[in-house]
Amino acid sequence: MTAPECPPDEVARLQTLKSLAVLDSPHEERFDRLTRMAKRLFDVPIALLSLIDEHRQWFKSRVGLPLSETPRDISFCGHAILGEGIFIIPDATADDRFHNNPLVIDEPNIRFYAGCPLRALNGSHMGTLCIIDDRPRDLKEDDLAALKELAAMAEQELAALQLAMLDELTEMANRRGFMTLVSHAMRICVRQKISASLVFFDLDTFTSINDSHGHVEGDRALVTFAKILHKTLRDSDVVARIGGDEFAALLLDTPKASTLDVILRLQARLDVYNDKSVHDYTVDFSFGVVDFDPQVHADVDALLAAGHAMMYECKQTKS
Repeated sequence: MTAPECPPDEVARLQTLKSLAVLDSPHEERFDRLTRMAKRLFDVPIALLSLIDEHRQWFKSRVGLPLSETPRDISFCGHAILGEGIFIIPDATADDRFHNNPLVIDEPNIRFYAGCPLRALNGSHMGTLCIIDDRPRDLKEDDLAALKELAAMAEQELAALQLAMLDELTEMANRRGFMTLVSHAMRICVRQKISASLVFFDLDTFTSINDSHGHVEGDRALVTFAKILHKTLRDSDVVARIGGDEFAALLLDTPKASTLDVILRLQARLDVYNDKSVHDYTVDFSFGVVDFDPQVHADVDALLAAGHAMMYECKQTKS
């Protein structure tokens, strides 16, 4: 077994990692969503977002692995951060660096590993987004591109720890965060030939709630809608408050017809909330659903514009 070397910028790298104040922090949905997406896209039993500390690799997010960390000197990710591209081990038992590694000999019986380094804003490698299988395999070019896109999304989420990409009120992505994440997700959909649909939401009663009850109550209505929206959507969907009383969600591997079923479930949950509410107002919404078509929607702005137009038509029918 070969232990990984330290990168040339190890001191500065560790300083940057510590400055993120993320080590040993609780799980966060924005990272867990990415490992779930990786597990689903590549059909692997394990997907991890690892951060390489001085003597360990710690998992900010993990799917399929009970361990929260392992020693750095037996880590695959410690090797992965030494390069710029994806680090791939098709069969660990046939690789002199890993064939007698404890993680290969015993649980989780690693055979295949692919890890893409995650860079901080200053370029230092913090860790990896990696996928692991207990059987030998390899990745096609499209798979490699998709893994890079997911890693880029993970990098953006790490950057969000330093940049304001989250909406403080609802604790979901803001418009900037949504634009960044969805642009990567759209490229994944194209490469993997996956369908996706965007939903544009607008709260119908928000202005009147603010006018009649004040901004504190208006904020409460926004948080209520955000929580019910999160509960209705899947963990792998990208959802955001993109401004004021407007929300958006990108549903991966979901055509428009299936998305309409999701909207019905959302409406049913809001109906239950409104029926039980002690307030003299209801939380209602208008929406527009658009199937992502790379021939029509060149970027996130075009997709959002199409969703907004559909939402506006919906709102007009209520007038």
